[in-house]
Amino acid sequence: MEKKKTKKDIVKMLLKDKSLGQEDEEELLDLLIDQPISIDVDKQEDKNMTRGDKLADKISEIAGSWGFIIGFTGFLILWIVFNYFKIIKLDEFPFILLNLLLSCLAALQAPVIMMSQNRQAKKDSLRNQNDYRIDLKSELILEEIHDKMNTIIKNEKIIMNYIEKQKEENNEENK
Repeated sequence: MEKKKTKKDIVKMLLKDKSLGQEDEEELLDLLIDQPISIDVDKQEDKNMTRGDKLADKISEIAGSWGFIIGFTGFLILWIVFNYFKIIKLDEFPFILLNLLLSCLAALQAPVIMMSQNRQAKKDSLRNQNDYRIDLKSELILEEIHDKMNTIIKNEKIIMNYIEKQKEENNEENK
């Protein structure tokens, strides 16, 4: 007869394709079996955010909005119109100062947006790891419930057989 698999065996079976170290595997087993494992990734990340992270997120939020795009387009059009028609003689055609401003903006904006995206990618990775652990724990709990249901069904059959046997004996005695 096949030996019944323990929770640890099931988890090891599920993890065998992963490249986890022995310590990581043991920690995951302990988390899955003994403790609640769901975490609020957003709250955890908010605690660890620096001022630079918050600033990068705010700049990315503003720079990626329709309001910024429309406002900046309006600024560009006004700059070109005012300087082309010499209403303001700040930057004459071919608008070299405007080109410099746009280059500086792009040079500063791109790394800030990348910092924000990298932080978001880390947050998504934590969220995925958390989801995996929760799914794995749910699978273990479902397996345990399934085993308990099988035990209940098996015991129910034994009880039903006993009741049927008692009925038959009572019927034979009454004859």
